[in-house]
Amino acid sequence: MYLTLAVLAGCSVFQSNPEEQRCAATEPVSCPVCPSLETQQCPEPQVVEKIVTVTAPSPVISPPPKPTTAGKMNLPIVGAVEWATVEPGNIRMEARIDTGAESTSVHAEDIQLLEKDGKRWVHFSLLNPETDEKVPVELRLRKKVKVKQSDSEKQTRYVVEMHITLGKIRSLVEVTLSDRDHMEYPLLIGRNMLVDTMIVDVSARHTAKSSK
Repeated sequence: MYLTLAVLAGCSVFQSNPEEQRCAATEPVSCPVCPSLETQQCPEPQVVEKIVTVTAPSPVISPPPKPTTAGKMNLPIVGAVEWATVEPGNIRMEARIDTGAESTSVHAEDIQLLEKDGKRWVHFSLLNPETDEKVPVELRLRKKVKVKQSDSEKQTRYVVEMHITLGKIRSLVEVTLSDRDHMEYPLLIGRNMLVDTMIVDVSARHTAKSSK
């Protein structure tokens, strides 16, 4: 019984008056006023640094120029076909540069063997390709050679000495006088002029530069 009374007494203590509850609901509750926050205005952005991407044109790579000299002796390089000047007569003609040929030969016409004061000379004519004229030449005979053609018997040919200029090289060369009328080039330059004088690039043509 005492326990029941204690519980009831506790309930009466914690339960509020209905009238007080009504008044509490209708009375305004005062609360502290919060200070108003001012709206901050951000400054306009300024460009400090601007990166501009520029596409550079692709560099043009030119092939390296072909060398004009080669070897330990720094010899000039000539092509398989070059222009050469033959003396006497100062005749300019196209020449085939042939490392497989032992000697140099030129197309000659009207060949005659002469004797003067006990010495043998050769009279012949060279054809000038620029004018189609025959240029008479007379030189001392150096020697005779026997040449065997594939479809004929051995033939005797005369050899004389002539100056031949190829590029900047001028050499006194033994030249065989032959009939090259059926050949593409009137002049054939062989090893007796090429050795220790120039290097041949068989893939090139007309590359020799004149000294004039």
